Amino acid sequence: MIPRYSRPEMTEIWTDESRFQIWFEIEAHACDAQAELGVIPKEDAKTIWEKGQFDVARIHEIEAETKHDVIAFLTNLAEYIGTPARFIHQGMTSSDVLDTTLAVQLSRASDLIIAGISRVMDALKTRAIEHRYTPTMGRSHGIHAEPVTFGLKLAGHYAAFERALSRMEQAKADIATCKISGAVGTFAHIDPFVERHVAEKMHLTPEPHSTQVIPRDRHAMFFATMGVVAASIENLATEIRHLQRTEVREAEEYFSPGQKGSSAMPHKRNPVLTENLTGLARIVRGAVTPALENVTLWHERDISHSSVERVHAPDATVALDFALHRLASVIEKLLVYPDAMQKNLDQLGGLVHSQQVLLALTQHGVSREDSYLLVQRNAMRVWHEGGHLRDYLLSDDTVMENISKDALNALFDINHHFKNIDYIFERIFGQI
Repeated sequence: MIPRYSRPEMTEIWTDESRFQIWFEIEAHACDAQAELGVIPKEDAKTIWEKGQFDVARIHEIEAETKHDVIAFLTNLAEYIGTPARFIHQGMTSSDVLDTTLAVQLSRASDLIIAGISRVMDALKTRAIEHRYTPTMGRSHGIHAEPVTFGLKLAGHYAAFERALSRMEQAKADIATCKISGAVGTFAHIDPFVERHVAEKMHLTPEPHSTQVIPRDRHAMFFATMGVVAASIENLATEIRHLQRTEVREAEEYFSPGQKGSSAMPHKRNPVLTENLTGLARIVRGAVTPALENVTLWHERDISHSSVERVHAPDATVALDFALHRLASVIEKLLVYPDAMQKNLDQLGGLVHSQQVLLALTQHGVSREDSYLLVQRNAMRVWHEGGHLRDYLLSDDTVMENISKDALNALFDINHHFKNIDYIFERIFGQI
């Protein structure tokens, strides 16, 4: 992932230095377990920890000749450790190191993603409570429907990210497995104790059944979960983008002093951050299908999954981590315009109360079909002629034969739509 869309905390996980350090720790912990079993001398296991070093440039130099990254790494280790290095990698295969390392990296990446989701949730909760009773227009198909509150909009997105948090925590638990079981997973040349020991030291759990690799359905589920989180990011980003449109302008991204919106038009204030989030979400979701395709491997393993994961594991986690913190910042600084919200609510002359009138007429003895026709014919006059629905209803003799003026006027109280806001908030946030 390019630095523009990266946070150093996440990119550090995917550096060569970090990756080789994890490789070394896996190998050294395995040697400790082998020493405890009496397979190798304890003093040699101790020496491996004491003298174990690596040089990234040297590893790449060796790999250029061997065409094998793990062998290059082991060769470089031996250059520092000396004779005891012969005990490193005893009974192990490359995937014991590579797959266990990927599990560590994805587990650590999960922690950062979970922290990002939590920050988004905190921002959404704060702003939702702030605007719990701020009236705004609810829309379906992009058209005015019925009133909601801006806080309720944000509360709905909070609930989505609460689900995302739960899914990501489960995805972390599912991906964090260790495989130290040899060439085809039979422990033919290594005791299962080594796997248990390494798993404990690396904060993983032993993979119940591995071949030469950890089963890739785990990875598919992990990236699919990230894809769903990205979809929730885009859903909220798209909402903000629509609300920032000039014709709506109910909310907009913070526009900082000195910021420029266009190289040609000095007046522009564009939703660039949420547009950027929409694009980043596509990057993350783009990793889902390849991860699903990686599940199918030949027999005990082929290498078709490897190149895919070397690209999309860093890119997807870095992009999602960055996107979550960018989204949290957008919400924290979001400019909200209640007056514009009220103006838009009033724009269609009370049409947003049409269902309330429909239901009242049915309660006064009019059939639902007739009630619908009565309200609709007056509503269409508002669409075509302007004016207010209540005035047209008051001048409709058929309507007024079935409902009193006072009762009709009461139907246009916007607070009717908000009587259960506190109930919904309590379901989402609990007691506030």
